[in-house]
Amino acid sequence: MHRTAESFFSKKSMAVTALLLLASTAFSQVKKDTAAIQDLKEDIKSNIPVIVLDDNDAENNSSSSGQSISSILYGGRDPYYSGVFNFNVARFKIRGYDASYFETYINGAPVKNLTNGYTSWSLWGGLNDVMRSRVTSNGLRPVDFAYGDIGGTNYIDIRASKQRKETSINYAYADRNYNHRLMASWSSGMLKNGWAFSFAGSLRYAQEGYVKGTFYNGASYYLSIDKKLSNSNLLSFTAFGTPTRNGIQTATTQEMYNLAGDNLYNPSWGYQSGKVRSSNYNTTFQPYFLLNDEWTINAKSRLQASASYSFGNRTRTALDWYNAPDPRPDYYRNLPSYATDPNVKAQLTSFYENNESARQINWDNFYDVNRHSIATVNGVTGMRSRYILQDRVTNTQKGNVNLVYNRQINSKIAFTGGALYNTQRDNNYTKVNDLLGGDFWLNLNQFAERAYPNNPQIIMNDVDNPNLIVKEGDKYGYNYNLNLVEAKAFAQATFSLKHFDLFAAGSFSNTQMWRYGNVRNGLYPNSSKGKSDVFNFNNYSFKGGVTYKIDGRNYFFLNGSYTTRAPFVENVFISPRNRNAAQSDIRSEEIANVEAGYVLNWEKFKFRLNGYYTNFKNGMDVLSYYDDSYQNFVNYALSGIGKEHYGMEVGVEAPVYDGLSVKAAANIGRYYYNSRQNAVVTVDNSSAVVANETVYAKNYHVGQTPQEAYTLGLNYQGKGNWFVSANWNYFDQMWVDMNPIRRTARATDGVKPGSDLWRQILDQQSLPSQSTVDLYGGKTFRIKLHGKPASLVFTASVNNLLNNTKFITSGFEQLRFDYTDRNVNKFPPKYYYAYGINYFVSAGLRF
Repeated sequence: MHRTAESFFSKKSMAVTALLLLASTAFSQVKKDTAAIQDLKEDIKSNIPVIVLDDNDAENNSSSSGQSISSILYGGRDPYYSGVFNFNVARFKIRGYDASYFETYINGAPVKNLTNGYTSWSLWGGLNDVMRSRVTSNGLRPVDFAYGDIGGTNYIDIRASKQRKETSINYAYADRNYNHRLMASWSSGMLKNGWAFSFAGSLRYAQEGYVKGTFYNGASYYLSIDKKLSNSNLLSFTAFGTPTRNGIQTATTQEMYNLAGDNLYNPSWGYQSGKVRSSNYNTTFQPYFLLNDEWTINAKSRLQASASYSFGNRTRTALDWYNAPDPRPDYYRNLPSYATDPNVKAQLTSFYENNESARQINWDNFYDVNRHSIATVNGVTGMRSRYILQDRVTNTQKGNVNLVYNRQINSKIAFTGGALYNTQRDNNYTKVNDLLGGDFWLNLNQFAERAYPNNPQIIMNDVDNPNLIVKEGDKYGYNYNLNLVEAKAFAQATFSLKHFDLFAAGSFSNTQMWRYGNVRNGLYPNSSKGKSDVFNFNNYSFKGGVTYKIDGRNYFFLNGSYTTRAPFVENVFISPRNRNAAQSDIRSEEIANVEAGYVLNWEKFKFRLNGYYTNFKNGMDVLSYYDDSYQNFVNYALSGIGKEHYGMEVGVEAPVYDGLSVKAAANIGRYYYNSRQNAVVTVDNSSAVVANETVYAKNYHVGQTPQEAYTLGLNYQGKGNWFVSANWNYFDQMWVDMNPIRRTARATDGVKPGSDLWRQILDQQSLPSQSTVDLYGGKTFRIKLHGKPASLVFTASVNNLLNNTKFITSGFEQLRFDYTDRNVNKFPPKYYYAYGINYFVSAGLRF
């Protein structure tokens, strides 16, 4: 668990870095990418929307005597960031950061979810044609539309007047999450009368996706109308939405993968009347409406005003059951590993291996049990469902207003300032999706019923409506709102001198959050319904940087920042499902960050070397899970979470010969927890603290992303607007996400230090290093359609060409722990595997 310089600069890392550096001296020039080739590559990249890249690239000119050297330019051909999309198969996170440390704006409006900080790119999936106008600031670099975040800041301009004047029709076939995709768009460009119009739509469908038991059914729409009010004022209205329903693969244990003989085994489906039916899927529809006004005050000043409103549901559909056996086919008590008799273990192993039905959901059994469960409740006699499908719904209403002012003070100094007001309310509740043959469901808390069998009030989920009978579409269980209001202001100044570019920026924000319960829970009748305390956080951030411009091609830069950030509301309340209680030690997270590097930015040869260090302090989290020992849900509230992330990023793009070029990128990082965390343990049945303990997390690895990732590719761009490229990708230093419960004194109580059992409890599993090979290609044909220029565009990609089916992309330790025997294999880690060989092909017409 100890970190050393040797572990960071491993021989393998140094060797790859040395190869990249040597490559930078070995090659000559090639022809510049044409716009057609860039479009082809965007068609491919758009299917893996993890990082947004700038479409624009520009030539860099050497300085001339007496003139300022051009500032460093960042574009879609950045040798490191343009290679990152090859890492998506491994669930790669830039610098190990969670998605909450990145920001995205559409037409000037922020689209981040305030409750957890994540940006859901799926909310505009399928609208590739109108999402091309993008600008990205990676890391701490300044932008002229926002303060930004430590990971980077994206701006997507989807206004009608910013779209190409064209009609586009595209069809794609793939064997990934969906099989079929049909897209169409039309944009008028800016008309002589000052109006601009743009429309787009798409359909995506798979009866069964790459993983058995999954499916995909999605549509997308977009419309935008611009009106030029004057030569200096542009008013824009935009609306888009993506109603989508898709089946989900569930992570499971290696035992189940082995029993199924398939590393893409999915326990969340079964046959019903001979047809595959999923028990785990998402339904999402949250349309956006945006209004934007861009006012060019004069040649040096501009004011942009944006307002947006979004509403709708995110629904997770899953099984629920009451006083009935756990129906999941991978439930640990039913598996061979749980059996202690060798003969029983062998019989179970053979049974699971040779009977697919044993490994899948038994839908027929649910109907049989429900039809034989006759009960009389509140004078109603009928079939009381023991098994149902439930919908876990989050209904979101979100709005914001954003103002950004830009001023070019003189040829060397520019100023940007802005103010943002954000508000969001999430209504979280459960409702009955399908009674599975029964007549009704009773709104009771079965966990409270076990603990308090003789107290009829305490077992009610809704005391004001006791013994409530619910049917399909009715709400039951929890029902509460999470509310947030955020106000933020920032200011930034940039200075462009002959040999130096400098910037300084600061922001201040106020965040308020509270819970509002919509039902009175029997366990907490006095603290479940109504408004909780309001938590108020004042936060600030500063950043600055300097770039030394040796000439118009060589640059050194150094940037740094210090930020405080309010905790997310999901990590403030201990058990928002049933009460207003919050963590006792609530603090803002503190983040210190520094990055430095060298950029060589010739027109035809590019090289980048970055170094970064980030320290996170006072993070918070709440983990909820079912604990067999308590027969209830346990809430594990963590505070004092500290982490440090550091490493280097290297990228090279260099010509070889007559259209052939080599591209390479590498991230070599180390991400650790660096603090002892504090944990407060409670159960849903009681407000009493079960345990208050220290989590000895220091020096454990941050999981769920490869900390080393490498890609080496050859790209050929032929005359006549076609290209083909091949990439070899390698991933290492991948770790299973650790369970903090196993890193406590309570977990190792009575275990001899240094023993095999002691190590099994405390050690963190490292996942095997893996590699993949990908192929990409495309061709554009210039044609005439009714006498006007048009294009036929074909693209294709084959991922994981060598069909590596042993690639564990991520894993996590289960939160359950066996305190009796300290047997870590009773609740082993669960994993996700990468898809095997898969492909995507598309054909499009643009005119």
